[in-house]
Amino acid sequence: MLRDQRPDIPYPGHWDLPGGGREGDESPQACALRETNEEFGLHLNQDIIQYSTSRDGGLPGKGITWFFGVEMPNLKPAHISFGTEGQKWLLMPLGMFITHPLAVPHLSELLAEWLADKKRS
Repeated sequence: MLRDQRPDIPYPGHWDLPGGGREGDESPQACALRETNEEFGLHLNQDIIQYSTSRDGGLPGKGITWFFGVEMPNLKPAHISFGTEGQKWLLMPLGMFITHPLAVPHLSELLAEWLADKKRS
């Protein structure tokens, strides 16, 4: 998703992955699934998550950033119902996101780490 061009959000105008802040006492996994539903209209179950890791300081002043990896080879554009956040969305090859100069930096790093872990397995 291409983030909105607003000065009050982190990484305005950058390519982002689904995500956001936790609500109440929801788990990081529940947050990621809720945000994916809100932002892209995808109703996913927790058992689809294939990879997870966390890192302190992904966003300045926000504490721990969680990253969850999911493979969805049968995902088609028709499955997406774009929400109200962001300027537009794009199904982008993973390598393109990792190397894109406007990808949210810590997310491109976490995605690259997941792909490297997959190659080692």
